[in-house]
Amino acid sequence: MAKQERGLRFQPTGGSKAPQVPTGKKQRLSIERLANDGRGIAFFEGRTWFVIGALAGEEVEARVLGAHGKVVEARTERVFVANQLRRPAPCAHAGRCGGCSVQHLPHSEQLALKQRMLAEQLSRVAGVEPEQWAEPLSGPEFAYRRRARVAVRWDVKTKKLEVGFRAAGSQDIVGINDCPVLVQPLQPIMSGLPEMLRRLSKPQALGHVELFAGSSLALLLRHMAPLSENDLSILKEFCAFHDAQLWLHGEGEPQPVDADQALGYRLEQWDLELAYRPGDFIQVNAGVNEAMVAQALEWLKPAADERVLDLFCGLGNFALPLAQKVREVVAVEGVQAMVERAAANAASNNLHNAKFFQADLSQPLADAKWASEGFSAVLLDPPRDGAFEVVRTLASLGAKRLVYVSCNPATLARDTVELIKQGYRLKRAGILDMFPQTAHVEAMALFEAS
Repeated sequence: MAKQERGLRFQPTGGSKAPQVPTGKKQRLSIERLANDGRGIAFFEGRTWFVIGALAGEEVEARVLGAHGKVVEARTERVFVANQLRRPAPCAHAGRCGGCSVQHLPHSEQLALKQRMLAEQLSRVAGVEPEQWAEPLSGPEFAYRRRARVAVRWDVKTKKLEVGFRAAGSQDIVGINDCPVLVQPLQPIMSGLPEMLRRLSKPQALGHVELFAGSSLALLLRHMAPLSENDLSILKEFCAFHDAQLWLHGEGEPQPVDADQALGYRLEQWDLELAYRPGDFIQVNAGVNEAMVAQALEWLKPAADERVLDLFCGLGNFALPLAQKVREVVAVEGVQAMVERAAANAASNNLHNAKFFQADLSQPLADAKWASEGFSAVLLDPPRDGAFEVVRTLASLGAKRLVYVSCNPATLARDTVELIKQGYRLKRAGILDMFPQTAHVEAMALFEAS
């Protein structure tokens, strides 16, 4: 799921301290423009206000969530003058739940916002724009999320178990038993989850719940104390009713209640099945993930006699489809357990030309044996902090084509600067709408050696 970002923080430059803006205060504001994260920006009494749920040109009443020096974070409570683009929020929990921050914008406008965010980062940080902009890669705007973490907390004062999602701008939990961005098979589980959890004998010992939908449905419960036999029976009965696997996460790694259970997801275009365990990274949007892999292969244009490098390979999401097209894939990942699962996924899909290695990819590429023969093309899909140390040495591998899949336009732009220094040019770029209803931007960029 997309990670929420805090607003800018400025240190006071001296002089008398302005009085702090109290949390909960309501203020009428005129919104001037949108920030890169989709929040409205207003200026009032020498402070910059970032307002969740507001659009440019609107007059709103905003409630303060927090203040940091000259920056105030707030959320829209009422709209007095609306932007003509505003639509009624499709979700009943809008404005309280922190999960979907731009659902008051039509989907087409959400895509335009994300496109601007990517273009601004590339222009401002790297001073470039691609030779060609790709059309946004998107799918359904609702019922797309195949994985979700549900917050669970025992309220000591009310002696009640809270179940739902984190509130906008706070650690409060918004009670939710339906979520329009969840895939349909998870909706009945989500609806029945609060009542079932409240039947357990030690609700204060419960952590969080994760829901998964792939080749199987699954529910994982994090718990800080052993479960009684009766509690275990309640959980098993609930999962059996919903035809879902039950996984428990006490001490150590998450474990299935039935030892022969396994989770997986399919890449239909390539007739591939990838196994995973709770805690492994998988893209939450199955449709956009498959379209993303197809686009990456189309841009990379791998040939049958080529050797291709896949960095930050995870479970083999890109490596396995690539292995069907080239002579050899070398796939590298920082977490040894993921390396082992990716290798097992290749073997189970009868792919023997993919080799998997562990390496710390936050550091420059070492003189590893797997890198000694060079590569025709490189694909990399790093985490939010990007791949700065890796891209600084990519030219030495001899790759003429490079596809960079990014979940953070800021670090993509930073790394683009380094790739241009190494003689690559930015041929194509576009957004991947992995998280509709949020301002989170994923992107893909194609670089070619000059």
